[in-house]
Amino acid sequence: MEESKIPLIAIVGPTASGKTSLAVEICKRYNAEAVSCDSMQIYKGMDIATAKPTAEEMQGIPHHLIGFLNPNEVFSVAKYCETAKNIIFDINSRGKKAVLVGGTGLYYSSLVDNIEFLQEETDFEYRETLKKKAETEGAQSLLDELRKVDPEAAEQLHINNLGRIIRALEIHHTTGKTKTNQNEESKKNPSPFKATVICLDARDRQFLYDRINKRVDIMLENGLVEEAREFFESPLGRTARQAIGYKELNPYFSGEKTLEECVENLKMQTRRYAKRQLTWFRRDEKIKFLYIDDFSSGDELLNAACEIIERGAADEK
Repeated sequence: MEESKIPLIAIVGPTASGKTSLAVEICKRYNAEAVSCDSMQIYKGMDIATAKPTAEEMQGIPHHLIGFLNPNEVFSVAKYCETAKNIIFDINSRGKKAVLVGGTGLYYSSLVDNIEFLQEETDFEYRETLKKKAETEGAQSLLDELRKVDPEAAEQLHINNLGRIIRALEIHHTTGKTKTNQNEESKKNPSPFKATVICLDARDRQFLYDRINKRVDIMLENGLVEEAREFFESPLGRTARQAIGYKELNPYFSGEKTLEECVENLKMQTRRYAKRQLTWFRRDEKIKFLYIDDFSSGDELLNAACEIIERGAADEK
């Protein structure tokens, strides 16, 4: 029943678009708590590279699913959805609203669309075979292989996302079904949420790119190089080393490139990541877009977001 669904506000969008500050203001206005939708902010210690909100930025608003997991621990999309659902149900039971905030499209879609993850056997031998092939022939060879059996999944996965490419191939190998088939079957049960979703974007792409470049400069001032070096030297840092902000600095640590060269590459990779984030969110017809370069102040942006939220609440009645 539609009327029994739990209301959920979601603020999504690319990196450096201002999601955190807007979400905090929305939480203050609607007596809400924030629930992170970021696949890297979940890890302890990865503060600067993942742009974790500081205590000052949180302004006393409770933020869930931030910095609770050791960097060597695996946290699947299915586990994220299970954990986030329980938190949102708890927030709702206390008479408060939940504001989902972040830029990990897969986490967002899986949670809000109530995708159910089918359990299938893990073929470790096959997985190792794929990993060795990636080492000898490159990740592109696996992506090409996936494109033959599941072109839709291949289109949505970036070549750097080797883990998910391997997982998609493994699903086809162990079940005979494609990841795309699985996703379609997993959407049979309706979502428990009535979501009002706002994506922050910029009409002028350079406006967003300038914000990204500035954010990287601020990260460097705040100690990004030292944070990255610590993870590269730690046996617990395997997951962290794959994060944007860390892996681009590795050539500097190994002496292959200058810091300036690595920083320029980091800015470029972050801009590319923002573009991929926007591509993901634009596929979702539920999402309302707000363009940050249309507004001269944060208050104007907040008021526009609240209009969308209140219109959504009125539609429910």
